[in-house]
Amino acid sequence: MTPALECVDVIRRYQLEGVAVEALRGVSLSIGQGEFVAILGPSGSGKSTLMHLLGCLDRPTSGHLRVNGVEMSGLTDTQLAELRNRTIGFVFQSFHLLARTSALENVALPLVYRGISRNERISRAKAALESVGLGHRMEHRPSQMSGGEQQRVAIARALVGEPKVLLADEPTGNLDTANGTEVMAILDRLNSERGVAVVLVTHEPDVAAHARRQIHVRDGLVELDTGAAA
Repeated sequence: MTPALECVDVIRRYQLEGVAVEALRGVSLSIGQGEFVAILGPSGSGKSTLMHLLGCLDRPTSGHLRVNGVEMSGLTDTQLAELRNRTIGFVFQSFHLLARTSALENVALPLVYRGISRNERISRAKAALESVGLGHRMEHRPSQMSGGEQQRVAIARALVGEPKVLLADEPTGNLDTANGTEVMAILDRLNSERGVAVVLVTHEPDVAAHARRQIHVRDGLVELDTGAAA
């Protein structure tokens, strides 16, 4: 089966004040369809750089990166944006919701870029919000919702496009223990019931424990990988 995400000898080099800094120094890994993987590492380890590359938000300096079997290097920026929109859902620590827009419109927004009709967008957004237990909060704006509810809206937005992969960057970082537990339960369910591959970046061992595979990154390299891709 084609891996959901695949890196082969990926290097990401930045120029900082004229000095070349290698954030990733030759990372190779494969994440299978339907896996639940946690990426861990200390600050400056390269885990956030790796997440941005896996999410097609950045390009490697060298090496190969494939998303659902598609080689990223040969794509134009427009093609890359389309691949990202159709294949990957994102959940961030700080939610990134539009403040003056209802939960329903926030969730429907990614479908605008696919040219989907408004009626279909609204129908799919409602279903996504209901799937995370927010069917009663659709018309509320983010300021009228708790942090846990806002993160659930963000998860619904990530799911509305029916992605193959969901990338979650510190999804519980701004939440208390109860809301964090609820968010992780939703991610567990999406992985087990829908078969969505979940890639979670975290520094919290209890959050990482939800994943069935852990990849530890240090100094731009994979230091430990607890299991091969399915």
